[in-house]
Amino acid sequence: MRIGILNASTVAADRNAPRPHLEARVQPSLASIPAADWNALDLGGVPFLHHAYLAGLEQHGAVGVGTGWLPCHVVVYAGSTLVGALPLYSKTHSWGEFVFDFSWAEAYTRHGLGYYPKLVSATPFTPATGPRLLVHPQHEADPIRHALLAGARALLATHSSLHFQFPSDADADWLKAQGLLSRIDCQFHWTHQGYADFDAFLATFTAEKRKKAKRERRRIAEASVVFEWRAGDTLSPALWSQVYALKASTFHRHGHEPYLPQTLFESLGAHSGVVPLVLLAWRHDLLVATAIFFASADTLYGRYWGSSGDYHSLHFEACYYQGIEYCIQHGIRHFEPGTQGEHKVARGFVPTLTHSMHDIKDPRFKEAIAQFLEQERAAVHRYAEAVADHVPYRHTAATEIQVVI
Repeated sequence: MRIGILNASTVAADRNAPRPHLEARVQPSLASIPAADWNALDLGGVPFLHHAYLAGLEQHGAVGVGTGWLPCHVVVYAGSTLVGALPLYSKTHSWGEFVFDFSWAEAYTRHGLGYYPKLVSATPFTPATGPRLLVHPQHEADPIRHALLAGARALLATHSSLHFQFPSDADADWLKAQGLLSRIDCQFHWTHQGYADFDAFLATFTAEKRKKAKRERRRIAEASVVFEWRAGDTLSPALWSQVYALKASTFHRHGHEPYLPQTLFESLGAHSGVVPLVLLAWRHDLLVATAIFFASADTLYGRYWGSSGDYHSLHFEACYYQGIEYCIQHGIRHFEPGTQGEHKVARGFVPTLTHSMHDIKDPRFKEAIAQFLEQERAAVHRYAEAVADHVPYRHTAATEIQVVI
């Protein structure tokens, strides 16, 4: 679907310089876009924006017809060159987003209106911060952003609303300037402060919190559990099956099926920049737990975990301490372990605000949601400030820790 030809000179800052004509299109699948063209855009180094990951979601059935996630990506061309893209999905439910708007949908229903389908720009099932308005680094960004947003807004003729989940700060600021409503939430992230090793990291804790962390790690060692980091492309199909079964068990305990199929994880091993990192927990040559991560040059992303038994403190070790130690050893600056979980704070993670941006078509609902978001923002700030009082760091160390609230 072609949305139309946009002359970039109408939105460019420098009116005197010649500007290319930009053509925005709706792309129902990434399969027809060459991976090299997509990956030439500025993805911010985020592995979940890599062509192999997003196209893999489509190829392996995680999104598409029957899933409630129907791809309708907006792409912008200057001639034959792909210069911009907006990963976008038409959604018939609100699952797998980690930005909860069920109450908004209920309000629409009470007034006899339909909230679905809605438009969502996000990496499906992945609450990781990253750019959403993807722009070719050799082209002027602002006209392309305008073309991408105009293309998405054109789809509002058949959708109730447009949502950008976990955009980068730069994208959030730009979208706010275009009139979108701003929403915040609180996650818990870790930042490398130049620690020489894990002991140096623990040395910044208070004595009580440091003792607790060491006791948790000691319990794992006393249980004879040892860990091994492996790149996903080095796992055999048989080992991947074991890993996936453990991962799936976590979903099953909560009454859900896994969002992502095993075949997706196995396929990613063929693509540099998006290979999963798999932590294996062995006990007497038996695989008892696993955690799946992804990494960019500066950020480690914790995604999934599972275990075959109830081992004291194993979740903390596999999902948090091992990840922190990996970051320290490899010079990775940030660690995003996923959403929610105040228990992360005692392990060294700090409150960090995340964003979502919302374009509501109906002006009545837009006004009501804007009022709700204003009240919610104040509550989230109060919550983040209250949690920040419980970080485990000594007072002198805490002054160096970045608490992004």
